[in-house]
Amino acid sequence: MTRMMITGATGFIGTYLAKYSSACGATVLGIDMVAPGEGWAGDSFQNCDVRDFQSLKRLLTSFEPERIFHLAAQSYPTRSLADPRETFEINVGGTINLFEAMRAAGSKASVVVACSSAEYGMVAAADLPVSEDHLLQPLHPYGVSKVAQELLAAQYHYNYSIAARNIRIFNTTGPGKRGDVCSDLTQRAAEIEMGMRPPVMLVGNLHTCRALVDVRDLVRALWLAPKCCLDGEAYNLGGTQVLSVQEIIDLIQAGIKTPFTVKQEPALMRHCDEPVIAGNIAKFQSCSGWAPEIDLSRTVLDMLNDWRSRLAQRPA
Repeated sequence: MTRMMITGATGFIGTYLAKYSSACGATVLGIDMVAPGEGWAGDSFQNCDVRDFQSLKRLLTSFEPERIFHLAAQSYPTRSLADPRETFEINVGGTINLFEAMRAAGSKASVVVACSSAEYGMVAAADLPVSEDHLLQPLHPYGVSKVAQELLAAQYHYNYSIAARNIRIFNTTGPGKRGDVCSDLTQRAAEIEMGMRPPVMLVGNLHTCRALVDVRDLVRALWLAPKCCLDGEAYNLGGTQVLSVQEIIDLIQAGIKTPFTVKQEPALMRHCDEPVIAGNIAKFQSCSGWAPEIDLSRTVLDMLNDWRSRLAQRPA
């Protein structure tokens, strides 16, 4: 039975990964600063901040994981602009702590480092979907921290034989997601349907496009990464369906009973928003055989139903 550690285990992807890995027979230890909720399905959990080297070393020594999925991060670009120091302390400092703790504990675990499409920054239309060899030009401290995290993983592999590979995760969504456009829009649509707000959807840029992947597909791919990906290498991982904000709204309107109007709000526009984010995932697919299975129309409906359920449970 595979012993597996997940940092950032109670986050959106970590929660789904713990559930999927447990179903595949792994013994899962989750670590995070936030205690798990009802949906977390790992075998054990420890409160641990990745900025705490001694705690990481102690857990690695006692648990002896064979696989580590390093998901812990400050992952909001806007928050990184407001507090870049915090983002680097968690994302960069936490990654150094993990690798140094592995060295101190003598860990031979395979490590999957959750990197980001934010490393690419603005990409010309002619270079989309973007490949792994494209120049990295991040637009905010979060993206810069992920480039640093990735370079650290490669450096620790080359210098100390840490078995790390970098997975550049593109836009991921699904039931339980918070803080992305699909989550915000489906929540507001459910509130409109339930009479909690007027039937007006305030939006920013309707034309930004993202290649979205359902989190349930993503975690299937992450599970494969330790076996199929090469140490020290970087791989794009994301969806093959590219949707604009307007197309997401169209899917939502088809899935609710109450019609609404759409109104653009200048305050919701972001100056550092990439017009299109889409990754070429051929490299990962060629080594793994993985492909997304969940159509985004189903993803949107599942998110609407999730919000309906959550909103129905709120006190009146």
